[in-house]
Formats: sequence, structure tokens, C-alpha cells
Amino acid sequence: QVQLVESGGGLVQAGGSLRLSCAASGRIFSINAMGWYRQAPGKEREGITCISKSEDSTYYVDSVKGRFTISRTNARRTVSLQMSNLKPEDTAVYYCAASPASVCGLDEDLYDDWGQGTQVTVSS
Repeated sequence: QVQLVESGGGLVQAGGSLRLSCAASGRIFSINAMGWYRQAPGKEREGITCISKSEDSTYYVDSVKGRFTISRTNARRTVSLQMSNLKPEDTAVYYCAASPASVCGLDEDLYDDWGQGTQVTVSS
């Protein structure tokens, strides 16, 4: 099993930036693609970005494209999400997830392990 712990959430004004990190432990050799999801109050969880095993493929949903950047470091142990030009509608609990699949995708069925989430609040 893989344990994922997110950090870096907080309160920021609109237009500001935050960097989220997700540290993996346990059976990290089983981790290939990784993704970030978020769940806003009263809404379903949505996938926003993912990165492939080889890091040569990333995907972003339109709502975050050009503002968020996903990256991996430290031999699969950490995945980060740099968020810039934040908007109030980015307010949500952000989750990282790990997949045994090599390809990058946002179907939740691809992901076996999930973090507990970190709150991001963007004030107007």
C-alpha cells in the first residue's frame, strides 16, 4: 500500500500563488502516474491534472490550464502542484492520487491510493 500526504494548502488572496506537495511512502515502486483532484463545497470531486510515469506527459483540465503546473521529484516520492493566479473558484480540498498505470488520465478508477487532502481557500 502507498501512503500519500499532502501539504501546502492555506488561505490566499485572489491572484496569489500556492505550491502543494504530496509525499509518498510505502510501496512507492508501485506508483506510476500521479494526479491531483479537488472537491469544492457542495460539488463532486474533479480531476484537474496528472503526470505520467516517465514525466513526459501531463494533462490539465481547461479551468486550470496555464495557471497550474504539476511536477514530480525525488524518484516518485513527491509530486507537486504549483498554482498561480488563483481564483475564488479554486477554493476546494485538494487531493493527490497514485496510479499503477503508466499513462496519465483523470478517470478515478485509474488511481488506487489517495491522500487525505489539503484545504485551499482563495479570498476575493
